[in-house]
Amino acid sequence: MSTPFRFPEDLITLQRAWQQTYAELAQLPAGASTTALRGRLIALSAHLCTHPYWSVKSFRSAAASSVQCAARRALTSLG
Repeated sequence: MSTPFRFPEDLITLQRAWQQTYAELAQLPAGASTTALRGRLIALSAHLCTHPYWSVKSFRSAAASSVQCAARRALTSLG
C-alpha cells in the first residue's frame, strides 16, 4: 500500500527511531530502569512534532498516521 504523502527520509528515520525506542521500553521487565529510554522517547517526540515537514501540511493528522505506517513498514522490511 502506497501513501499519498511524500515524507523526507529524516522524518521517516525519526519515526523509526521512536518506534524502536518504544518497543525497547515495552520489552523491559517490571522494575527495570526506564529513565534513559523514556528520556529518548520524549526527545524523539519533540523532534517529530517540530519537524519542518509539519509546518507546510494542512492535513497533519492523516500525514502523521501515514508516516507512522511508512516507518513501521521500513522496520518490518529490515527483519
